[in-house]
Amino acid sequence: MKRIFNLGLCALSAALLLTACGKQEPKTAAAPEQTVYLVGAEATFAPFEYQNEQKEIVGFDVDVMNAIADKGGFKIKFVNTPFEGIFNFLAQGDRDLLASAITITDERKQTVDFSEPYFEANQLIVVPKDSKVTKFTDLKNLKVGVQSATTGDEIVQKELGKSNPNIKRLESATLVMKELEGGGVEAVVSDNGVIKNYIKNNPSEGFRFISDPAFPKEYYGIAVKKGNAELLAKVNKGLEAIKADGTYDKIYAKYFADTAK
Repeated sequence: MKRIFNLGLCALSAALLLTACGKQEPKTAAAPEQTVYLVGAEATFAPFEYQNEQKEIVGFDVDVMNAIADKGGFKIKFVNTPFEGIFNFLAQGDRDLLASAITITDERKQTVDFSEPYFEANQLIVVPKDSKVTKFTDLKNLKVGVQSATTGDEIVQKELGKSNPNIKRLESATLVMKELEGGGVEAVVSDNGVIKNYIKNNPSEGFRFISDPAFPKEYYGIAVKKGNAELLAKVNKGLEAIKADGTYDKIYAKYFADTAK
């Protein structure tokens, strides 16, 4: 019996050895998880970025940035970020990209890198319909509302003086327009896309806008941290692709069908 048992063990060991020496199926390596880049956007700047009823960030910039990411081969997630201090979020690494109707300026280029331009803009003046204002210089003795840290804020400072108490700075375009509605200011200076969208959707407020040649053309760009050439190349690749295949034009028409490009 002992001999038979030993023979059985030998046979089992041989079978196991043959199995171990046989061809094994190669293991499939798990695909590395793709980086999701965080995109900062101030979601109170319709129609560029705003929150819908489900509190999702939507708008022109969101659609453009999503299309860029798709063509550029990377993933993104939008994060609502206050505009005042938005560049600090990027510098500290809390955001990877900024897509928030940001005008490309020489001063900003010193601290961030911009993509190629994706939108042409300019400032507009908003006043009640019975206002006597017809041009920018008419604002000198009026209370003027601006969104803090924007190019509108900078332009008004140059005309009225940086420390002029008549300049009322608020943290969002929505609050600035509410201030005009309530009579807290007599005029507002802000981006054309935002102003036209507001007047179109609030006809009962009785406001009109004024375009002044004194306001220079502005161009929006997508910002990345200074020196992040790899990410900037991805963004520019995607932007070039959506301009070439008509995707950009479709998105533009969705939001600005009645606005000349």
